[in-house]
Amino acid sequence: MIEPTGQFVLNTFMFLVWGALIMWMAAGFTMLEAGAVRTKNASMICLKNIGIYSVAGLAFYVVGYNLMYVDVGDLWGSFTFLYGPSADELALIGGDAGAEAAVAAQGYSFMSDWFFQMVFVATAASVVSGAIAERIKMWSFFAFTLILTAIIYPIVGAWTWGGGWLAQQGFQDFAGSTIVHSTGGWAALAGVLVVGPRLGKFRKDGSVRPTPPSNVLIVTLGVFILWLGWFGFNGGSQLALGSVLDAVAMSNVLVNTNLAAAAGVVAALAVSRTLLGRIDLFAGLNGAIAGLVSITAGPHITDHWWAIIIGAIGGVICTAAIKGLELIKVDDVVGAIPAHLVCGIWGTLATAIAAGAQLHIQLLGVAVGAFVFIASFIVWKVLDLVMGLRVSKTVEQLGQDSGELGIEAYPEFVLMPENFDE
Repeated sequence: MIEPTGQFVLNTFMFLVWGALIMWMAAGFTMLEAGAVRTKNASMICLKNIGIYSVAGLAFYVVGYNLMYVDVGDLWGSFTFLYGPSADELALIGGDAGAEAAVAAQGYSFMSDWFFQMVFVATAASVVSGAIAERIKMWSFFAFTLILTAIIYPIVGAWTWGGGWLAQQGFQDFAGSTIVHSTGGWAALAGVLVVGPRLGKFRKDGSVRPTPPSNVLIVTLGVFILWLGWFGFNGGSQLALGSVLDAVAMSNVLVNTNLAAAAGVVAALAVSRTLLGRIDLFAGLNGAIAGLVSITAGPHITDHWWAIIIGAIGGVICTAAIKGLELIKVDDVVGAIPAHLVCGIWGTLATAIAAGAQLHIQLLGVAVGAFVFIASFIVWKVLDLVMGLRVSKTVEQLGQDSGELGIEAYPEFVLMPENFDE
């Protein structure tokens, strides 16, 4: 066992490095979404994603972290503003060498933990962005992101990781299949239902108008970046690296994370021809994310073959859900709802199979989605009344890059008018 000072340094360093790796997932979401939308909306996706990370970071600093972790009762924590180092840390920085032992006894730097938790909330907000792309106003979207990251997500987090009522029941979610991904997925579902599908996406005869990715290379790069970032997402959720046990456990977590993602890809490709009528690259890419989301609730399992099964099932149900959303005419541009919501639910329940959780408690945890969906639906509706959610018909047809930003992602391309069956 390492002495307290060594544990403090390793734990703090782990939070900072893994947190930086998770922050890089923002680049992954940006690439995935920018390549998945049509060329005329790629610049807006870039702006939205850097805005998401910025708004989420500020909101979580001002109020979100306190609401999620500070003095949490059954439902939520403190509504106080701002967060900072502990009194002992401030004394140490101020020159009081005698405070070092008290700081080391904390186990980690307070602000390193804040940073690690902040990048998680930014990930939840990123899930929403891709689902409602190509028709949502920028400032309306940022307003929703502010409320999601300052209030809705922290309340769910307080119930679980913060030690609230659901944690007291024994709910298990190691790195956030429900807390991060399903929360983002429920918020996205509410958003797409309120804002409606893109113009011409569903024809009068009921058929679906294809809108293939504008840049498959960028989508693929985005998925690889997300896969890499997920090692920090799940590995860092061990929350300690001060003992041999922590190192072994973290190693198992990373291996299971990788196995589940790989299985998700293979399984999604295997069923894509049957479900989608073709061997679908986009399904395979989403299969990787599906496998990652599915294993996130319980990546600490020691039987690695379970990670393969969990990830493979995630890849299958994600592909099926992509087809299912089309059948019920729900327009999710990047497949965020199948990958993050549907597979988040599956991963949360899978912990009862492979990671020792209680099924009825896990089902209770899935039910928190009712809170997220209803709260998000109300917020979307209010924003629609106050600010308006959807861009004008002209802007949507022309593209948000030219219509709202006045800058095109690919200025050398000539954009041809699209025909819409209205």
